[in-house]
Amino acid sequence: MTTLVKPDGSAIVTKLKEQKPDIPTDPKDISQMLDKIPDPTGWRILVRPYIPPKKTKGGIYMSDESQERVALATVCALVIKCGPLCYKDETKFPDGAWCKEGDWVIFGRYAGSRFKTELGEVRILNDDEIIGTVSDPENIIHNY
Repeated sequence: MTTLVKPDGSAIVTKLKEQKPDIPTDPKDISQMLDKIPDPTGWRILVRPYIPPKKTKGGIYMSDESQERVALATVCALVIKCGPLCYKDETKFPDGAWCKEGDWVIFGRYAGSRFKTELGEVRILNDDEIIGTVSDPENIIHNY
């Protein structure tokens, strides 16, 4: 429930339903959605935290709130965009990039800056905050 206040000081009580964004699947729509989110600068990486499926492997349906908690506490995310200087420092990354756009990565629990966009919550991490890559986020146990 959200309480809004008019300029005269009286309160308006409203219920705002949190709507989950529709993630597009068409390449043209994906491109338009990506144009709406910020481009990471320098050596930063924009990631979208893992959101678990609505139904668990055991057949239990998770509430939206539970899914949100997992997304907040997760250390697994999908790389959406990389800044222009990501992994360019050859002394720091002699073997090349640790990850690329489209990879699932693991990072420290408190790493990066979180904020909300039309895609949902995203984080911006430094390129050296990536701990590892994962082929499938379902293989990671997400504590919350």
